[in-house]
Amino acid sequence: MSKVIELFGSSTSSLQTIDWQKIVSKQICTFSGKGCYKVRKSQPNIAIGTCSVAYGKEDRMIIICPNRLLEANQVFLDAMHLLTNHEPGNQIHVVPEISIPGGSVDYFLVSVKNKKVMDFVGVEFQTLDTTGTVWPERQRFLKEKGFKVSNKDVSSEKSFGMNWKMTAKTILIQLHHKVQTFEEINKHFLLVIQDSFFNYMKKEFRFDHINSARLGDPMHIHAYRSAQTKTGKYALGLAERYSTDTAGIATCLGLQAEAKVALEEIIQQIESKISSKTRISISVS
Repeated sequence: MSKVIELFGSSTSSLQTIDWQKIVSKQICTFSGKGCYKVRKSQPNIAIGTCSVAYGKEDRMIIICPNRLLEANQVFLDAMHLLTNHEPGNQIHVVPEISIPGGSVDYFLVSVKNKKVMDFVGVEFQTLDTTGTVWPERQRFLKEKGFKVSNKDVSSEKSFGMNWKMTAKTILIQLHHKVQTFEEINKHFLLVIQDSFFNYMKKEFRFDHINSARLGDPMHIHAYRSAQTKTGKYALGLAERYSTDTAGIATCLGLQAEAKVALEEIIQQIESKISSKTRISISVS
């Protein structure tokens, strides 16, 4: 079994016929609809394309690319209830990369009426960072599929690991800054994460005070589980929901920070990026 579970959005164990030559040649991420942005440093014209890998004694499916969480826009649909000022008839947009104190937010789920922002939810994706390299595993899989690959790559003993602790600590620090901003402007902020990674965070940091999801809290966490279907593909499903506030995130790390931003500044950035391309659509398969 290949350690690469998904390559350019396609399952390496799919029971359906897959044209791997075409997929690897195009280098398109099926989840974002764009070219895979993860490229080799030594060969920037070649995309690595690994969405998820098998890791650990049980070969658990671990998502390593944030774009993998974009599957069918489900994570945004699951966040609709956090748009507390949304009304029927309003358009729903997903706007990427809005800057706030403490960094930028991956996406904003936005309720729009007459091209004006009526409400929004900040949505942050977090997947695990790897150590080492997944490249040899990728190349070994492609060789099995008839590709001509370098013997050096295939025979390489280099492997990869998971940077659990550093990834978890980094996202918690970032969350503390960002959540305070959303709390001050009375808006919701959502972290989208895989359940296995979130379970690690609950073990290694203080999470006993984190609540089951309450709409009144500014900070929400949606943990997703990935399961293999009968066709061999993998699909995401919402497994758990939690919520807290700035003080709750601070308790996890024992940190203090300040973040202030005017509501008008965020809305101005969002409205400047709203277009027909950002309007959310639901794919029916």
